Parts: sequence; C-alpha cells; structure tokens
Amino acid sequence: MDEALLRSLTPSVIGILVRRGADFAAAEDAVQDALVKAVRVWPDDPPRDPKGWLVTTAWHRFLDATRADSARRRREDLLGEEPEPGPAPAVDDTLQLYFLCAHPSLTPSSAVALTLRAVGGLTTRQIAAAYLVPEATMAQRISRAKRTVSGVRFDRPGDVATVLRVLYLVFNEGYSGDVDLAAEAIRLTRRLAAMIDHPEVSGLLALMLLHHARRATRTAPDGGLVPLAEQDRCRWDTALIAEGVGILQVALARDRLGEFQAQAAIAALHADAPTAGETDWVQIVEWYDELAGLTGSPIVRLNRAVAVGEADGPRAGLAALAELDDSLPRHAAVAAYLHERAGDLDAAARLYAEAARKAPNLAERDYLTRQAARLNTRS
Repeated sequence: MDEALLRSLTPSVIGILVRRGADFAAAEDAVQDALVKAVRVWPDDPPRDPKGWLVTTAWHRFLDATRADSARRRREDLLGEEPEPGPAPAVDDTLQLYFLCAHPSLTPSSAVALTLRAVGGLTTRQIAAAYLVPEATMAQRISRAKRTVSGVRFDRPGDVATVLRVLYLVFNEGYSGDVDLAAEAIRLTRRLAAMIDHPEVSGLLALMLLHHARRATRTAPDGGLVPLAEQDRCRWDTALIAEGVGILQVALARDRLGEFQAQAAIAALHADAPTAGETDWVQIVEWYDELAGLTGSPIVRLNRAVAVGEADGPRAGLAALAELDDSLPRHAAVAAYLHERAGDLDAAARLYAEAARKAPNLAERDYLTRQAARLNTRS
C-alpha cells in the first residue's frame, strides 16, 4: 500500500469535489471515507488510475450522504449531475486548499490541524498522536475548523503570509508518535513552492532545511539540550545545508526581502561557520536589524542582543538587552548568558536559576538549572 501516494492525492481530490459543488466539510469527509476503502481494496485490486478511483469513490460517498440528508435540499439538485466515469480532471486545487486551511477566521491550532488533515492527508489519529492529545479532542477541533470554512469559496485570493505561518507552526512542533511533523512541514512547503512563485515561500523552505540539517545534534543521548555552540558540526546534514543555501540565494536575488528569508540568512551564516568561534556575528547582527525592521518583534530584538554580545562584546549585548521588557520569554536566560560572558558569575547564576523557573519545557529547565549549578559551584 503506497501511503505516500494517497497522501499526495488527498488535497487535489478534495478540491475536485468542492469544484463539483460539495462544501468543504462534506468533501473532506467523503475523501476520508474513500481513503479508508482504498487501504482495504487497493492491495488486492490496485486501480489503473488511482486519482480517478478516489474521485469516483469519494463522489459516490458524498452523494450517499446527500441522499440520506433530506434537509439539505440544495444538494439534491446535484444528484442528477453526476459526471461520467473517466480520468480525473487535470486541474489541481491544492493551492486553494492551503489558503482555505489557513483561513484568518481559524485559530492557529485549528489551522494547523486542518492543514495536516486536508493538505497533508494525515488521519485524525496521527494528528492527535503528534500533538499528544486524545483522538476525540482532535476530531472535535478538526470538525469545528471544517464548519468554519465550509462556506468559503475558492474565488478569493489567499494570504500567503498566513499559510507560511501555519506551515512554520507545523515545523516547530517537531515530532512525536508516528508522525514527524518537521519532515511533514518540509514536504508540504516543497509542494507549495512548486505551485507558487513567491520568494518568501522559498525563504521558509530554506529556513526549514537549514534548521532540519542540525536536528540530530540538538539533543544529547539523555535528551538534554545541546546549545548551538556545542553541537557536533561534523554531524550536520551538509546536503540539506547546501540545498537550503541554494534556495535562499535564488530568493534573495529577487530583492523582495521578507522575514523568512532574513531568518534563513541568519541560519545560513551559522551553518556556514566551520566552528562556533568562526561565526560571522557582525553579519548576523545586520540581518537581525533587517528582521527587526520587517517584524517589529521584541523576540527578534532579544535574539539580536545575543548577537550583539557576540559581535561587540557582552557589555554591548547587555546594553541592547536593557532596552527590552524583562518580562519577555527567555529574557532572563539571555541576561544570564551575557552576564556570564562579562564575568559577573553571581548575577549569571541567579539569572540562570530564574530562567529555569520560567522555562517553557522540561528539557530547557534542566539545562538552565545545570548552568546555575555549574556557576554556583565555581563561585
């Protein structure tokens, strides 16, 4: 059974049903039923035209559901309009599905779940396992999202920026269960890049590839965090780095800079350094300046303070940090690092302990706790 083929066909089959008159929720349900049947039937009787088989089967499921729901009079008119069997139409509505699933009326978590279901072709169980929530909870989330977008037509231009943010949210979830969400986000972004000529799509793909290239070195065998400066660069995936840098260079040459291209440029400078000590921090600060201008994000300025501390010395970094609200996430961790670099070990130990108490996850808390203990032992 070719699961990858089924997942790749899912969005275009949903799009065909919507184009024929089904609303999104009904089309998605019908296609899921067709996929279940395909898993059962195809191993013994593979179709000559898999996409056409899925379209026909899903359309029949939709019509069956329509006949059973007498309250939906509008759809009854479709019963006499069933197309003749034959090859599936060549038109591909996958791009519109990206935009539909990232509709502004959806919450980020709902948009992510719907994208993984309708565009990624994952099952509700797989999505629930990836997000470590009960399957029933995820099913409700997806159902609400489908109801929200069911009345949205395909005749409106989509917001590329919203789609990219949803895909980046998927990527940042990493992986758990039997679904690697980072790899899934890369797959979906590759498909989007093949369908739309947009430098920020390329920028996001480059950023994902450059981050993913370092994935194997980010954690120790015991699950502890390994900071970038301490990662084994010999284990970075050089093929992914080369691909990401190549994609980024083409995007930057178009002179339409966006936030994902700027982030990718920073990641590329880290990837390009043979050792942590050879990192071009001056250029990284310049890219953070660009990124701050594009986003106005205080988190970007927080990261910039670290880069300034590396490029111009820890006192300069602390001066940049002093301009920011100390309630920002990870502010205490950045302050601890810069104070340690400046030789103020007592302040650094205190700030590491404070950062550990505020850490968003166990791995980060353990790392920061160890840093505080290390400095307390030395002093």
